[in-house]
Amino acid sequence: MKKLINDPDDVVRDSLRGLAAAHPDLLRVSFDPIYVVRADAPLPGKVGVLSGGGSGHEPMHGGFVGRGMLDAACPGQVFTSPTPDQIDAATRAIDGGAGVLHIVKNYTGDIMNFEMAAELCQASGIEVRAVVIDDDVAVQNSLYTAGRRGVGLTVLAEKLAGAAAARGCDLTSLEALCRRVNANGRSMGMALTSCTVPAAGKPTFALGEEEMELGIGIHGEPGRKRVPLRPAREIAQHLTSAVVSDLPFRSGDTAIVMVNGMGGTPLLELYLVYNEVASILRGEGIEPARRLVGNYITSLDMAGCSVTLLRADAEMLSLWDDPVLTPGLRWGI
Repeated sequence: MKKLINDPDDVVRDSLRGLAAAHPDLLRVSFDPIYVVRADAPLPGKVGVLSGGGSGHEPMHGGFVGRGMLDAACPGQVFTSPTPDQIDAATRAIDGGAGVLHIVKNYTGDIMNFEMAAELCQASGIEVRAVVIDDDVAVQNSLYTAGRRGVGLTVLAEKLAGAAAARGCDLTSLEALCRRVNANGRSMGMALTSCTVPAAGKPTFALGEEEMELGIGIHGEPGRKRVPLRPAREIAQHLTSAVVSDLPFRSGDTAIVMVNGMGGTPLLELYLVYNEVASILRGEGIEPARRLVGNYITSLDMAGCSVTLLRADAEMLSLWDDPVLTPGLRWGI
């Protein structure tokens, strides 16, 4: 294993120290317990937006803390859920009196710990609502979930909810928006290689030189099937068709499209895949009105990609265009 780390046991804390040092104008980091919070939090009268999950998916979630997106994020250890005390403390840190929305990926540990933290906060008078993201069409149940996994749509939900909260949206309306996003978005991913967890020191699984895994999870969970390596055009067709048919999307729909890298895939390849995806969508009469290409929800050093489509209405497109300034996503400012 070759990685730019000091000690595998300290990799998350060391990385968060770097995040804080690089972006002191946008955020600050608490280390006891660990959470990332925007520099000017709490904002009086504004609904707070919080998400979190295991580390190893950077820039998700800490890289999306800042103006127009998340008010706080709770990073667990690598591929491990954050603890209730982290979530509780982060929720209190961003409570401006208007309540807090938790955006939770559908993993059993995340669900349980966010629920426990919400109960603690509500007992002390902070109104908390939670929306679970479960957009992965690849499998119904996995090693870490009951039901579908929460993956790439989480990025879009955080952007749209963050924009709405910045506009002054109340907690009930913000929860409804986030549920609408989840109901209208779908994702699917694939892997060319495994990832290597620093503490393990070896690949999570083995793929042959001429193999790829379709429907892989962001923790290296098995997907739908292992198949011979195919050209990017065929991979894009498989992922896009699976997502389009699941909602289902229809001719005339407008979509926000994300082609996401899993951490080890260069932009040269991701833009190539996006071009194939956009061509497929237009062939189906679906207009990619907004697009995002790059590494946004990764799996350490895994080579591969995922496709996320959100059927977007006029409000979602307007919120998408609102300014955002975070380490991992920024425009309009």
